[in-house]
Amino acid sequence: MVITLNVILSVLLSAFHLTSFMSFSAAISNPIATTHDLGTAKNEMEKANHFTFVTLLNMSPANQIPGNITFLMPNDRTLAEVTIPENSVLDFLLMHSIPSPLLFDDLTHFPTGSVIPSSEPDYVLRITNNARRSFLLNDARIISPNICTSGKSIRCHGIDKVLTATSSVPPSPACSSDVPIPTAPPEALPATPSPQPMAQFIFTPAAASRPTGLPVHPHKSGASREPSLKKILGYLVSWMTITTLIV
Repeated sequence: MVITLNVILSVLLSAFHLTSFMSFSAAISNPIATTHDLGTAKNEMEKANHFTFVTLLNMSPANQIPGNITFLMPNDRTLAEVTIPENSVLDFLLMHSIPSPLLFDDLTHFPTGSVIPSSEPDYVLRITNNARRSFLLNDARIISPNICTSGKSIRCHGIDKVLTATSSVPPSPACSSDVPIPTAPPEALPATPSPQPMAQFIFTPAAASRPTGLPVHPHKSGASREPSLKKILGYLVSWMTITTLIV
């Protein structure tokens, strides 16, 4: 039986995802960072000049910072340009973290297009993986990998900007009725001349023309249209003649 390279890669990728899932499950079973690991991570952050991120960690209650976590830290210059309300500091830290302790080499196993959860339940991180040349989480690039490595449950990496988190709820697909159907633009109608003022349209009836080819006998003025006496007498004589013949 021949096993193709695609099958082998699929099995390895499934095994890696299963391992990642087990790591995430461990984060749930041990939700609070230990004081020792958190202190160790803060020391490593300060050595890498991430003082502002350490200040944000100090502003958050230690019992609300989860263990088994990877922090994604914007540098001090970037954070100086961001206003974070005091009651949103913990949310900011959770959005800038992954609920599993991952070194940079672990992250590079995720192919481009992978979506992994942040520690903030409503947000996810989309990966663009060009290995060490350019590894992006959403729109932020890892520029200082593996800053926190000494502790057992906390890892951290420096990123070049504040993360723009993506909602974990995918947008609902558009219904077919919502998809616009392209239509051809309507043909241009011929321009209609603007109506002229009625005063310019004064109609005069044409004079009735006489039929051509027929003799015209104009009546003389004073002449009567009634039958003449001679015609009446002619009608009577004809009628009497016909009556005599019949009798």
